[in-house]
Amino acid sequence: MTRRFLLLAGTIAAVTSLACSGRTPGPTDPRYQPTANVLEVVATLRRHVPDDTYRFEPARDFTGRNVYRASLIRLENLERIHADALRAGHLDDVIAFAKGRALERIRAYDLAAENYRRAARRDGELQQEALRSAALCDALGEAAAIGYEADRPLLDGQPAVPPPADPEAAIAAFDRRVALLGAVEQDAAGTHHAFLAREERERADRARARYFVAIRKLTPDGDVRAVAELQRLASRHKDSKNANRHLLELADLYAALTAEYVESRPPESLWFEPPVFQDLVDAASRLYEVVANQDGTPEKLEAARRLEAFLALTLRVDRDRFSP
Repeated sequence: MTRRFLLLAGTIAAVTSLACSGRTPGPTDPRYQPTANVLEVVATLRRHVPDDTYRFEPARDFTGRNVYRASLIRLENLERIHADALRAGHLDDVIAFAKGRALERIRAYDLAAENYRRAARRDGELQQEALRSAALCDALGEAAAIGYEADRPLLDGQPAVPPPADPEAAIAAFDRRVALLGAVEQDAAGTHHAFLAREERERADRARARYFVAIRKLTPDGDVRAVAELQRLASRHKDSKNANRHLLELADLYAALTAEYVESRPPESLWFEPPVFQDLVDAASRLYEVVANQDGTPEKLEAARRLEAFLALTLRVDRDRFSP
């Protein structure tokens, strides 16, 4: 016991001595160090500007944040912290141009165009590219404002826009939006702005599909049209990073149609038709399984859990319909 006590006392003394020695801590983790200079942010942006964000998720920096959003925050912090050092204005065009590159990737096209024009005020290598980028951002912003979009952000005090009552008018607006984006993509061929135009076309197709899903109970054959629009979205954007999300939306619609069919035609009633019910079940299950079999995607687990919940409904219906 004495030996164990002495060993424990020696250990405690060693730890206490180390804690009180005042030793200088090791180097700080780079993730928590402030940005060194503008060049560091510009270098990060320049590396990721050519990224195809239509097919792949936006890059993340060493902190795990969206690289474009993080770069914008760091530039604004540098402007605020080093305001005196930057007062001479030698880097105004570089900072404004970099902010434009970051803003356009987070869909702030109006602010991106404004920063590009600010960068173009100074003669230099960035002027022509800044003017060209400003014009493309103006076109992208104009296109993004066309057509009804339920989740479109609104400015403070701006009233919400009601959905169009006429589906044909809604389709005409979406067609005009897609046509403008197609022209932008053609003008920007070979540059990263083509990826932005492609992303906006996908967003327009998704807004169109969601519009018909929202009004499906208010129009004749609304369910059929909603399914067709979601199928159109999934088929037109197979190469998108959101392809699995589109399939999940279609599967969710089939699952909702299945539940609504059971509610309107209870399994014990004479109006319940097993073949119709089975077609809806097969369609939803097949889509959930397709996504659940995609290894390495964040939607894999989500699809598997939704499939389990959906199959629980079908088991209950089968019991109610076929049990003696």
